Amino acid sequence: MARKSSIKNLKNARRAKNDEFYTQYGDIQKEIEKYLEYNPDTFRNKVVYCNCDDPFESNFFRYFVLNFNKLGLKQLITTSCKPSPVANTQLELFGNGKTLSKSKGRPKITANKFTINEVFDIDADGEFNLKDVAKQLKANKNNEWVPLEGDGDFRSDECISLLEQSDIVVTNPPFSLFREYVKQLFDHKKRFLIIGNINCITYKEVFQKIKSNEIWLGNGMGRWISGFIVPESYDLYGTEARIDENGNRIVATNNCLWLTNLDHGRRHQPMPLMTMAENLKYSKHKEIKGKRSYDKYDNYDAIEVPFTDAIPGDYKGVMGVPVTFLDKYNPEQFEILGNSNVRGEREHLMNKKKSATDCTYINGIPQYARILIKNKKVKK
Repeated sequence: MARKSSIKNLKNARRAKNDEFYTQYGDIQKEIEKYLEYNPDTFRNKVVYCNCDDPFESNFFRYFVLNFNKLGLKQLITTSCKPSPVANTQLELFGNGKTLSKSKGRPKITANKFTINEVFDIDADGEFNLKDVAKQLKANKNNEWVPLEGDGDFRSDECISLLEQSDIVVTNPPFSLFREYVKQLFDHKKRFLIIGNINCITYKEVFQKIKSNEIWLGNGMGRWISGFIVPESYDLYGTEARIDENGNRIVATNNCLWLTNLDHGRRHQPMPLMTMAENLKYSKHKEIKGKRSYDKYDNYDAIEVPFTDAIPGDYKGVMGVPVTFLDKYNPEQFEILGNSNVRGEREHLMNKKKSATDCTYINGIPQYARILIKNKKVKK
């Protein structure tokens, strides 16, 4: 119950194009560390582009600029889309929470572009931090801060030009434009790590890429992302919504995930499975334990597996599993065949029995959306 209002806000963002959800530094750090554990050179000599991130408010900019040398980046580019309700309140990049005045030739309300080519302890105080970055930007020492010609929309020609210069895109894109955003990444053949609503994996355009192992989930979904910073105009409902020690307004949600085509260790971990007989005898789920067999769908040639940890390791046929299975999906262990909730990704698995809709049915009762899979390594 605690997160229902936060989830509602995220759903409304898609409808109303109200996209002011800012990722927390800790969530970015713990996700990226998983890629570095798997491959320490994931970002080495790469140009990283954060194309929906005003440097004044973006923790993506903060993370990559503070870890520029550790990651071995070649270049960091960030662009903002437009003035934001929380602009200049997060990072206090220039010390007093304000942009430089127009008299100094810096944009006050326009979209900005920051290009970072090197960072170091410019004031020689023994510590590298955002103050050093600010001084280098002011002095224009191998780094650049300029206004964009347009409004910073990721679809604009100047932002596409920057995209083409990059190797990896990392950001929290507008939820209301998610389909279009992902399409652009693939059109330009980019590596990426982005945040999306959990519903995005049921979009036909996204699911087809998951099925073909062109994209996959990151290292966690739901509460793995601890919450988003929002403007004052957003309601703070639920026991997990809060104002942190820095005055940031945080809404928590359990319906977001990381989506990527960067490899990480979690997706290669095999899922431990019991046999069908063991599940029916020992499962912790009352819906499974004690039954004579797994239910079969009326209109699909597959069995119903209502919990990911109840997948029978010795079953050779097609299984319908929850969408959350994708959080544990190992492409060496399983093959994804379809999705009962996506047109064009289910018809080939249906039998000739008629139903009111194309969703899965058991004894005439419609079931939840299911990912349809097969085990590649069936227990003998």
